[in-house]
Amino acid sequence: MFTEKDIVTIGEGLIELSSPSSLITTETFNKSYGGDTLVSVVAGARLGLKTGYITKVGNDHFGEYLMDAWSVENIDISQVKLSNGLNGFYFLTKENDGNKATYYRKKTAASELSIDDINFDYIKNTKMFYATGFVQSLSLSCAEVVREIYSFAKQNNILTAYNVNFSGNVWSAQEAKEAFEEIAQNIDILIIDAKKDAPAIFGFDSVDKIIKQTSDMTIKTVIIKDDDSVYLDNEGQVIQEKRIQFEHSSAGNLTGINAGFNGVFLNYYLNKSPYEALKYAICAEFLQKQKIGAVRSIPTKQEIEELYNRIYE
Repeated sequence: MFTEKDIVTIGEGLIELSSPSSLITTETFNKSYGGDTLVSVVAGARLGLKTGYITKVGNDHFGEYLMDAWSVENIDISQVKLSNGLNGFYFLTKENDGNKATYYRKKTAASELSIDDINFDYIKNTKMFYATGFVQSLSLSCAEVVREIYSFAKQNNILTAYNVNFSGNVWSAQEAKEAFEEIAQNIDILIIDAKKDAPAIFGFDSVDKIIKQTSDMTIKTVIIKDDDSVYLDNEGQVIQEKRIQFEHSSAGNLTGINAGFNGVFLNYYLNKSPYEALKYAICAEFLQKQKIGAVRSIPTKQEIEELYNRIYE
């Protein structure tokens, strides 16, 4: 019998090698890790959630490092499988045009994940399951896994959250649209970027149109990110919150920001109202932009709540 989890997610763990200098000139890197759903689940774990992660990692020293690091974060890795495939990685450096991430992630071990690797009794013992369009893009078998888990979750009254996270570097807008439509009827919480995601799956970037579209689809809770604001449509009640802006300069780190926001929002969604959860996530986003690294930049619960109290209380 599995112990109950607050959130279980599925995805791809990547080795992160970061430097405050250019990739051309730097001689040393800091080792960490990243991945869109992975950053979200780490954020949740650091805020006190009982979390689980499903993936495959390459059976090498990098794979051992990843699994050890996730265990340190108190993430349950009992459903992480070993593979002879490769572990993906990326360089995070500071170039003349700003911070840049350079990825090497083709056909990683995580892309080999299949329905045979999923223990549905494990899924049944979670309050919420979370995935992204990027996870679906890893392979046809990963897309099948996401589709089947969302269907299972719906049948078993498990909350589902989904972030579109469209990237034209990994698949086409049509492919992303089709993957989204396969699970749309089973999504409870949708997180979507008006400028990056909506044109791919809906064909437009208007916030009003997105709200109308997702309302027609009867999705309970929708987060829409748009330039300087974030919108929350919770069962027809829409609020707009401004992002916290830097006073004197633009933000630096952007790696993992969306994933960190999502993880914090989903954490507080389970423990607070959706409107409070949105504000906590906005605070986390602002704090995370001031550090470097997908996981190393995630703020603490104390930092998030202190900023929340200064701004919203």
